[in-house]
Amino acid sequence: MAANKDGNQTGTGSDGGGGGGFFSSIASSLSNFGSAMSKSVNGLLGYEGLEVVNPEGGNEDAGAEAQRGRWKAEDRDNYWKMMQKYIGADITSLVTLPVIICEPMTNLQKMAELMEYSYLLELADECEDPHMRLVYAATWFISLYYALQRTWKPFNPILGETYELVNHAGITFIAEQVCHHPPIGAAHAENEHFTYDITSKVKSKFLGNSVEVYPLGRSRLTLKKSGVVLDLVPPPTKVHNLIFGRTWIDSPGEMILTNLTTGDKVLLYFQPCGWFGAGRYEVDGYVYNNEEEPKILMTGKWNESMSYQPCDSEGEPLPGSTMKEVWKAADAPKNDKFQYTYFAQKINSFDTAPKKLLASDSRLRPDRSALEKGDLSKASSEKSRLEERQRADRRTREAKGDEFKPKWFNLSNEICPTPWGDLEVYEYNGKYHEHRAAIDKSDHVEEADVKTTEFNPWQYEDSVVA
Repeated sequence: MAANKDGNQTGTGSDGGGGGGFFSSIASSLSNFGSAMSKSVNGLLGYEGLEVVNPEGGNEDAGAEAQRGRWKAEDRDNYWKMMQKYIGADITSLVTLPVIICEPMTNLQKMAELMEYSYLLELADECEDPHMRLVYAATWFISLYYALQRTWKPFNPILGETYELVNHAGITFIAEQVCHHPPIGAAHAENEHFTYDITSKVKSKFLGNSVEVYPLGRSRLTLKKSGVVLDLVPPPTKVHNLIFGRTWIDSPGEMILTNLTTGDKVLLYFQPCGWFGAGRYEVDGYVYNNEEEPKILMTGKWNESMSYQPCDSEGEPLPGSTMKEVWKAADAPKNDKFQYTYFAQKINSFDTAPKKLLASDSRLRPDRSALEKGDLSKASSEKSRLEERQRADRRTREAKGDEFKPKWFNLSNEICPTPWGDLEVYEYNGKYHEHRAAIDKSDHVEEADVKTTEFNPWQYEDSVVA
């Protein structure tokens, strides 16, 4: 297990630093029960400071492994020349990335993917056992990692862009890009069982052929029947083989879910990928009461399933108890170009859109739509056009002395500390529910063809593109 009876971590996660080369990988593996098998491509391909990590932990020739990425050789060379000056930097909002590495979805839509297994929150809300309630809620948060393993990058939302999701488990979901520099998104989801609020901001560190991503977000989940409020601190994520080799994603480290009402908590450890793929995807840990005594052990793989079993004060399974599965990942489409789940396909569909969709919705982005249809040239030109229009909107705002104000969220006075820095918190202002209720009650809403609606998140209609 990943945690001992005192709740202390017994494994070692990412420390935020880069690692260099085959021999340092051996040393790390021996001390930490394995980090991924890697071989430097230095001297083989003529690049310095790069490392190719095989997700299966194999020992293939580094040069051959490096050629397995999605880049053509000339594109790889050009991209490396452009990116090497950013090594060690936070590239979250610094670099304009090419469409070829993107998926036809924005970060706001990616936030909505957490709603897929919302039935777990219905179980949590109806559960009388406070510790089983945490099992369901923690598993719900883990379920998102199946979607996060996709190696394509979502589009960065335009300031003022939104995403709406309805027609799923009675949930009303609204997300909005509330800040551009640094990029911050906020979302609110609600049905009869729960409310969920998140302010999402990330910090990154570019390491050459990989990037570490630190989630400076604040996630709050409220279960309506019990009224308990849960707070999440997720582990960091590392994207391997950005330029050379097969791109893959790992999230080694601790996930902590705390019941702010009672002091109970869940401490789960996401194992790092070790030698020959050992430990990849594995998650284990305990539910603790407010006296830090283990009550339920949890174990599984974040890309397959999670199970639980009652335990004693030493963390050992109770005699006569059995391991029970609490969640299993749904079957995914075969050979989907972007490795989408069926729910991810629904996220992009207008079938999950409400009546009279906001013109600022991510589905309407022309670059996203073009990429979905396979038109890389149009997707690239539309992406550039939108980004330049965003800059023009900012120049107009600065000339007028205006400040951007989100429509559906307000900047609060709260500063939330996280393990990777402080976060300014945005709160849902309730106006979206008023907006949606007014539309739903109206008998005279003209239904235009949303697929032909022009994407419009802009604050100023007359911003001039230089």
